[in-house]
Amino acid sequence: MLKMKNLFKTSFSKAGLTFIVSVILMAILRNPYYVGILIFLGINIIITIGLSLLMGYAGQISLGQAAFFGIGAYATGVLTTKLHMPIIFSFPLSLLLTVTVAFIIGIPTLRLKGHYLAMATLGLGEIVFIVFNELLTLTGGPSGFGNIPLIKIFGVELDSDYKYYIFVWAIVSLILFLSLNIINSRFGRALKAIHKAETESATLGINTFRLKLYIFVLSAGYASIAGFLYAHYITFLSPGTFSLGFSIVLVTMVAVGGMENIWGAIIGTTVLTVLPEYLRFFKDYDILIYGVILMTIMLLRPEGLYGIKIPLRKILSARN
Repeated sequence: MLKMKNLFKTSFSKAGLTFIVSVILMAILRNPYYVGILIFLGINIIITIGLSLLMGYAGQISLGQAAFFGIGAYATGVLTTKLHMPIIFSFPLSLLLTVTVAFIIGIPTLRLKGHYLAMATLGLGEIVFIVFNELLTLTGGPSGFGNIPLIKIFGVELDSDYKYYIFVWAIVSLILFLSLNIINSRFGRALKAIHKAETESATLGINTFRLKLYIFVLSAGYASIAGFLYAHYITFLSPGTFSLGFSIVLVTMVAVGGMENIWGAIIGTTVLTVLPEYLRFFKDYDILIYGVILMTIMLLRPEGLYGIKIPLRKILSARN
């Protein structure tokens, strides 16, 4: 009991520190362009934390996170613009729709393993993408639709990047706190056992299928929350944002940072969200340089960037 209380406090302090650092970073930058990039970073981190729990801890490959991201975004967008529903109701309904879809899809899909599971989730992503394109009356088809209302909290409208930044990173910190506690719980330990030895875990009485389904639904819920935040920040949606390409980028973020650790997912997401912005300076060569950097990281550090030890003492002694 005491150990759990200490772990709870540690998770709370880490999540709180993350929020404080994000606020300090905003105060230092102040430039609306950079603040906007960090808002997208926060949204991406919410998705990749869920993907890290699913892939890194439970060992289940998914190429369908963009679909759940899109369902969350389109559901709240349609409810608030077409049906004029208040955001306070559109959020839980969009979340409920996403986790319901994930639950229904997860029952047959999670009986597959390895590449077969990856292909099944890829198929889900393509189906959802086609629905977004073809359901013209609701989604606007390939052209999309706009006029999605801004979020209003206690009468305060989040009508500036600075206000929205605080809101998004508060959600990121809350998600991080929840996820760290999940990892340190019996549920989290069972997930790690499934990843390392699923057959042996089943013989010990662990309901491996149920746990995989739970974490699959949870990761979809995280993606839905990110979709909700994205929709009410951009206030415009089109299917291109939720394509297979974005799912692959999300998996790459987790792999680059370190798949088996949430902090690795955060590091990888930060690198692959911020790096393209700095590479814009190279214009036509930015994609080439981006690809070379990714290849170098994966070749030299296949386990991810998390855990790299920087020899500060050697660096300081060399300077002196």
